[in-house]
Amino acid sequence: MLHIINKSPLTSVTLDTCLNTAAGGDILLIEDGVYAATRGSAAEAQLRAAMGKFKVHVLMPDLEARGLGDRLMDGVSAVDYGGFVDLTSNNKTCQSWL
Repeated sequence: MLHIINKSPLTSVTLDTCLNTAAGGDILLIEDGVYAATRGSAAEAQLRAAMGKFKVHVLMPDLEARGLGDRLMDGVSAVDYGGFVDLTSNNKTCQSWL
């Protein structure tokens, strides 16, 4: 399953809810959700701990739009819009966490 998160971990519990509820799969961080995938973020340790259960991806155009392209944490895969499409087509189901 592909889990899509678009909310910042600083303003929403969306990431927490996903990590505590979902059984595994791929996580794609988009829009303000990309803040979770940056080195030094409040969610860095939590996201690292979840990497055994989830494969984490970030939409690179959204990360770059926020001036954070050089702060992507290790272990997170950067994808472009084509990669976003590939993730959605390679997963049987998608869940947008709101």
